[in-house]
Amino acid sequence: MIRLARLAAAGLVGVLLARGLAPWQDLWLVPVALAGFSFLLLTTGAPRARVWQGWLFGVGYFAMGMSWIVEPFQVDADRHAWMAPFALLFLSGGLALFWAAAVWGAGRMGQTGWRFVLALTLTFSLAEFARAYLLTGLPWAAFGQFWIDTPLALVLPLAGPQGLALLTVFAGLSLGLIPLPSVSGRARIMAAGPSVALMLMAVLLPEPPMPEMSGKTVRLIQPNAPQDQKWDPAYMGVFFHRQLEFTAAPPAGPKPDLVVWPETAIPVLLEDADHVFERISGQAAGAPVVLGLLRTDQQGSYNSLAVLDGQGGVSGVYDKHHLVPFGEYVPLSGAMEKLGITGLAQQIAGGFRAGPGARLLEISGIGMALPLICYEAVFPQDVNAVDERPGFLMQITNDAWFGTWSGPYQHLVQARMRAMEQGLPMARAANTGVSAMIGPYGRVLDQLPLGVAGYLDAALPRPLPETLYRRTGDWPVLIILLLGLAAMQFLHGRNAFHRNPAIKD
Repeated sequence: MIRLARLAAAGLVGVLLARGLAPWQDLWLVPVALAGFSFLLLTTGAPRARVWQGWLFGVGYFAMGMSWIVEPFQVDADRHAWMAPFALLFLSGGLALFWAAAVWGAGRMGQTGWRFVLALTLTFSLAEFARAYLLTGLPWAAFGQFWIDTPLALVLPLAGPQGLALLTVFAGLSLGLIPLPSVSGRARIMAAGPSVALMLMAVLLPEPPMPEMSGKTVRLIQPNAPQDQKWDPAYMGVFFHRQLEFTAAPPAGPKPDLVVWPETAIPVLLEDADHVFERISGQAAGAPVVLGLLRTDQQGSYNSLAVLDGQGGVSGVYDKHHLVPFGEYVPLSGAMEKLGITGLAQQIAGGFRAGPGARLLEISGIGMALPLICYEAVFPQDVNAVDERPGFLMQITNDAWFGTWSGPYQHLVQARMRAMEQGLPMARAANTGVSAMIGPYGRVLDQLPLGVAGYLDAALPRPLPETLYRRTGDWPVLIILLLGLAAMQFLHGRNAFHRNPAIKD
C-alpha cells in the first residue's frame, strides 16, 4: 500500500510541475513539485521503485503538459478520435522513459543525500538533452519554458534553454534534502542555496528595455479558419477572400512594408498559383507577401513558404525540413498505412518530404529573414543552424490543430524563447492565433488574440547584437554535463575501491 501511495504521489507531483507551463504558469508549483519528487526518491531505498517513480513523474508531467495532443484527433473525429487516448498514453509514457533512465543512472552513482541529488541533476539534464535531439527530438514542455515572463529568461541568450533547465533542475531537486531527518542544519541551508540564488537573480536582473524600431511595418494576417473547415470546398473561398480583404485594408499608420499570411494559407499548389499570386500582390499594393502553401515535384510533396514580390512573382521558396512525426509524415509509412494510420496534417497521399534544411530568404525592402514553419520554432538548434545571421525571424503556423486550450499558448512561448535566444525579433502569423510581433527580448509587443479573425500592423524591431548562445549553441552546457558525469562516476568508482578490502588487497 505504501509503495502504491508513493507511485501515485510521483505521478501527482508530475502533474503539479506541468502547471508551471502556459497557460497556467503557476510558477510556485515548480520548486514544490521538484522538491517533492526529490524527497520521494531520497526516501525510497529500492532502486527499481525509484525508477518506477521517475517514470510516473514523467507520465504525470507530459500527460498534463501535452494534453493538447488529443485536439488534432478531433478534427476528423469519425476517423481519428479513437487514436487520441493512445496518442496521449504513448507520448507521455514514451517521453517519461527519458526521466526513468535519468533516475536509474543517478542511482548508479550515488544512493543518498547530496551525491544522489547532484547525480540526478546531471542525468536529468542530460535526459532533457536527449529528448530535444534524439528521434528527431521533441523539446516541447522543456523546463526553460516556465520562466519566459520572468527575469530568469535573460539566461536564454547566454546559456540557452538547456542552461536554464539545468539551473531549474538543480535548484528544485536540492530542496528535497531539507525535510530529511538525517540532514544537518548547515546542509539544509546549503540545500536552499540554489533556489535562493535563482530568486535573487529574478529580483536583481534588470527589466529588458524596449527595443529600437527599424522603421519597417509588418502586416500579420489571421484568417481564423477552423481546421475542420479549412479544406472544405464550401469554406475555402471564404477564408481566401478574408485574407485578401485584410491584405487590402487601409493602414491606420505607416503603409506595410511586408504582409505575412499563415501556414498553408491558400488551397492551391505552388505550381498552379500564378493567377492567385497576381490577385494577392494586387491587394498588397506593391508590398512583398509571404505565405504558406503546398508544392510538389518529382520527389514528392512539401509544406512550403513562398515570397511574392510586388508584381506577383515568386522571389523565394522555403520547404519545411523538420516535419511532425505522425502529423506530416509517418515513420515506417508502409506498415502504418496498412493499419490505417496516416499523418493527420498531410493533405497529399504519402505524406510530405523534408526540405534540405534551414536557409535565409531575402525580403525586398526588409532584409534577410529566417523562415520557420509551425513546429520548427520548437527547436533552438534549427534556428541556430544557419551560418549568416538574419535580421529577423519569421514564423508562419497553423495552430488550429492545437485547439484552444494549452497548445497555442505553449507554442507561442517557444517562439518567444527562440527570439530571445537569438536576440532577434520575430514576426509570427498564425491561422487561428496567436499572431504576434515578438521583440528580441522575447516580449510580445503586439498581438491578435486566439480565435479572432483580423490583421495586425506591427512595427518591426531592430536586432540586438549577436548573443552568446547564437555563437556557442548547446555545446557548453553539454560539455559541463558530460564532465560532471565523468567526475561523479570517477568518485563513485574510487569510493567503491576504498570500501572493498578484497579489491585493495
